[in-house]
Amino acid sequence: MQRVPVLKLGDVLIVSIQIDLEDQSVLLLQEDLADAVVQRGAKGVIIDITAVEIVDSFIGRMLATIASMCGMLDAQVVVVGMRPAVAITLVELGLSLNGIRTALNLEKGVALLDHIRSATP
Repeated sequence: MQRVPVLKLGDVLIVSIQIDLEDQSVLLLQEDLADAVVQRGAKGVIIDITAVEIVDSFIGRMLATIASMCGMLDAQVVVVGMRPAVAITLVELGLSLNGIRTALNLEKGVALLDHIRSATP
């Protein structure tokens, strides 16, 4: 089972998903990311799903869970690189991912995260 790498850039963690997501790999990512947020003192997390071509309801729910979990650990989350087909599938599955901020690409995601963090006391 491949693990998704979690990279650190300052106090931000960057997760670039480059593998086909399976249920087990998403569960491992959830654990790895929670540990990394705490151990590295991250204040922000960017999850890049540019390479993700399809999602199912489990993966959609897990993205929402990961974002909520990071929020509880005091880290803002931005999901970047969502393909139109993925967005359509999530909406068709009834998963609006409330509370998850999104951006079109990594550059815009970093800018959004900076904006969110500068507005939060």
